[in-house]
Amino acid sequence: MAVPASLNDVVAISAGDEHSVALKRDGTVVAWGENAFGQITIPNGLKNVTAIAARSNYTIALKADGTVVAWGRNDKGQCTVPAGLSGVVAIAAGYQHAVALKNDGTLVTWGNDSFGVAEPPNGLSNITAISAGYQFTVALKSDGSVVAWGDNSDNQLDIPVDIKGVIGIAAG
Repeated sequence: MAVPASLNDVVAISAGDEHSVALKRDGTVVAWGENAFGQITIPNGLKNVTAIAARSNYTIALKADGTVVAWGRNDKGQCTVPAGLSGVVAIAAGYQHAVALKNDGTLVTWGNDSFGVAEPPNGLSNITAISAGYQFTVALKSDGSVVAWGDNSDNQLDIPVDIKGVIGIAAG
């Protein structure tokens, strides 16, 4: 898949399974690649985007007003953004689930709940960063501790007990 020749002023990029998405400095989004599920068909009028996250065959975008827009394959509800979701400061796209971090340090999840991936642990709060993996999610708390939930078939949830002072996270 070729990057569009006229693509410039890019501030962020994200790749799904068969498509890629770029966020431009002006808050617009450009997508290219496979479009079997509408994953590169950007919603009309989408602007003021501050973050993007692509996965599998869908994309989610965070707008400057704290709302989220999603498009592409929606077979497991991954593009069905919860009604009234606002105050979002960060987003993450997993295989068939999505996660939003709100400005109050809480999370909202939606999509496929296989392995409990869309069910954060009860009482989870003070979150500062999120990352979504294939069938699991990782969250960084303000105290530098890490919490993970979902599928643990490859020990991806087994966070070392002595890990402290974490400043960033990523999930594969």
